Amino acid sequence: MDENSAQILAIRALGWMASEDPVWQAFLGISGADAAQVRAEAQRVEMQRAVLAHVMREDDWVRACASALGVAPEELVAAAARLEGPAGMNWT
Repeated sequence: MDENSAQILAIRALGWMASEDPVWQAFLGISGADAAQVRAEAQRVEMQRAVLAHVMREDDWVRACASALGVAPEELVAAAARLEGPAGMNWT
């Protein structure tokens, strides 16, 4: 997956997350951000990494997000790894 595709998927995951109140509220609580701040920073790779990392916290969230976006759960994992760079790649 290239970086552009990973960023697009992260932004799509953000849209899904914002529509799922328990997931959204947990993200806001953990990140300390408010909705306006998240919107303002959505194009930044740091926010995109945070979004994907949050979705990855729960297997049910990964499956629900992937299903809603019409992608395989592994694509979310690949996007997260791509945005993390070499340190995010796990070959084991």
